[in-house]
Amino acid sequence: MTSATIRQSQVITTYGPGALLDLPEHAAIVGGLEIWPHPNKLEQIDEARLSEVIHRVTGVAAPRLFAPPPAPSVPWEQRQDIGAWRFPEWFVVQFVEWEGRAQKRRLVRRTALENGKFEGKAVVPTRFVRACTRGHVDDLDWYGFVHRGNDPCRRELWLVEQGTSGDLSDLSVRCACGKQRSLYEAKQLESKALGTCRGARPWLGKDAEEDCDLPSRLLIRTATNAYFPQVVSVLSLPNRGSDVDRVVTELWDVLQGVSSKANVGVFKQLPRIAQGLDGYDDEEVFNAVMRHKDGGTGDRNLKAVELDALLKAKEGFGDDVPVDPNFHARRLPDHVWRTPGLSLSENIACVIQLHRLREVMALIGFTRLEAEMRDIHGEYDTDVKRADIAIEPSWFPAVENRGEGLFIQLSGEAVDKWLEKPPVQRRIDGLRRGHAAWQKERNSGRQDFPGGAYILLHTLAHLLLQSLAMRCGYPASSIRERIYAEDERYGILLYTATPDAEGTLGGLVQQARHIEGHLADALRAAMLCSNDPVCAQHEPDSSMERRWLHGAACHGCALIAETSCEMRNDHLDRALVVPTLAVADASFFPAPV
Repeated sequence: MTSATIRQSQVITTYGPGALLDLPEHAAIVGGLEIWPHPNKLEQIDEARLSEVIHRVTGVAAPRLFAPPPAPSVPWEQRQDIGAWRFPEWFVVQFVEWEGRAQKRRLVRRTALENGKFEGKAVVPTRFVRACTRGHVDDLDWYGFVHRGNDPCRRELWLVEQGTSGDLSDLSVRCACGKQRSLYEAKQLESKALGTCRGARPWLGKDAEEDCDLPSRLLIRTATNAYFPQVVSVLSLPNRGSDVDRVVTELWDVLQGVSSKANVGVFKQLPRIAQGLDGYDDEEVFNAVMRHKDGGTGDRNLKAVELDALLKAKEGFGDDVPVDPNFHARRLPDHVWRTPGLSLSENIACVIQLHRLREVMALIGFTRLEAEMRDIHGEYDTDVKRADIAIEPSWFPAVENRGEGLFIQLSGEAVDKWLEKPPVQRRIDGLRRGHAAWQKERNSGRQDFPGGAYILLHTLAHLLLQSLAMRCGYPASSIRERIYAEDERYGILLYTATPDAEGTLGGLVQQARHIEGHLADALRAAMLCSNDPVCAQHEPDSSMERRWLHGAACHGCALIAETSCEMRNDHLDRALVVPTLAVADASFFPAPV
């Protein structure tokens, strides 16, 4: 048996159910939740708001959250492993035969192997499989491909390489009958060379196929587009409810299943529930459960609720005893960070230090080939065709991270006034045209244009993140963003968090005192990119470059690690933040002196 060790957080972000990975001796696909340890053996994570969002997006009633199994703390402790299936079923023999300058290797099925070898020769799993955008993945029908689907021939197959580049145009499949076909044809979607998707879901077992009419596309197992996890995250907010609210919180592992006032009595038949809810009538309990599910805010989206909590922070320095161990925020007094008369920061409304935070992240599904982004409110569209992580999911893998952060609120009046300027509107119109071209290319109109205010905040967050990383002691890849553009309120949360129970060290939160300096550094760096003038002159709707979701933004200025960005490095334009070589009149901030 082969095993490998990965971090718990990687199970959510990189190696969740359906992910393709290479083990020391095998290639595998991470199994669905059915072959994970039973939830009774896992640590349950309570976060009512996240459970409610997952219910809203997936339709799963009363979803529960459990942490992935940890590695044993001592050698003799019983292991709790995540299962995986061997995949793919086709292999390339590592014995080369030469034909002039071309080299060829046998293609064989797993059933032809003996003790992991073919006729005594080493083999490796083929790096080519087929997939569709709904997440299905399958072995290539190599015989059907080389014979173009109309020949029952089952003779020996060879993978022929004409050059040394490894490019698809240099690779072809040949049958002993003489038929040959270039793998480059498999890459051309319009040719439909790989046929229609069979709906294979090998991570859920051999008999878990479902109907699918999408065309199969060539996928390289180790490519970055082989797995796009869909992760939903929330910040834990303080519980300021009544006595019944606190009791419901304590009993939430059971009461999250309450769906109507009528079945509260059913739950009260359990001794533990009856004891805890003694003295509370059913309507009182049901209302408390509903408040717990939506954070006491009705149907408002999760970011609007978080923004409310952030803006309610009291003024102070955070040296008081935290009332809530998961959320401790204080508004920094203006005189600590603001320089009177400095135009650079006059449009910043407030700076808030988040001394303690708890973030809970859960994996709800995944796609392949094309990523589905969350909307600006942090939620996925309910119509997204995601791949399931279980045949009938009732729980979802999740991790909780603890850390710190700083929140910057821009003046709503200043942002609204800026949005009315004609040069700004022209720039935003160009970004909107690029977004429309992107939708047309994907044949999808699901995701709405995020708006100029969001793109301003998003780009500013990237620029500030890079500046903060120079001084706070954390690398840029360890800092993440949350962008808030809700009800004419605009803010940026930059935070770092770790699964370690001890949290982080305070280096980031203390940078709030020096936010003016960081802002000045970020704007100076953004005015001139190392790829200018090409970067500054890029037009989002240009069919030559096809970077539809970028304005003046590239790896030389505004792009950061994708793990830090909530939009996968899309919807960025530094021309909305600071004057650039090509656009000098659309920026929110003046040029720093």
